[in-house]
Amino acid sequence: MDPTHADRPGWRHFEALLFPESPRFFPWARPVQLLLRSVHIAAMALVVGAIPFGADYQALRGPILATLLSGILLFAIDLARDAAILIQGSGLAVLLKLGLLGLGSVQPSHRLPWYLAATLVASVGSHMPGAWRHFSFLTGKVVTYPD
Repeated sequence: MDPTHADRPGWRHFEALLFPESPRFFPWARPVQLLLRSVHIAAMALVVGAIPFGADYQALRGPILATLLSGILLFAIDLARDAAILIQGSGLAVLLKLGLLGLGSVQPSHRLPWYLAATLVASVGSHMPGAWRHFSFLTGKVVTYPD
């Protein structure tokens, strides 16, 4: 009989790290996320706002890097709390946003509509009710997170 990946001792440790029984609490996370989200929104606004005026990569290099770095750090904090966010409403919104941004990157002539769509998805994902944001499509339940 073949053992499944769950029967391997190393997998259980890895699984416990990625998907803890309850989401991890980092007391510093909320203020750091507030700062990062503010930087992310401001930098993203500069990028999206400059596209209709024909700004090229060199002109937008700083805001693009600030957007990327702040976005990566925001997502890393969420993943550190609980990687199961990837199968929750907010995580799926982030993945959809990244897909739309990717389409904008591979279709430069249509970059503005793709980036605007990504902005819309990000806004909805950030402001939808908590029951939707933290709904797990794997378990069918809402995950509660400590502040």
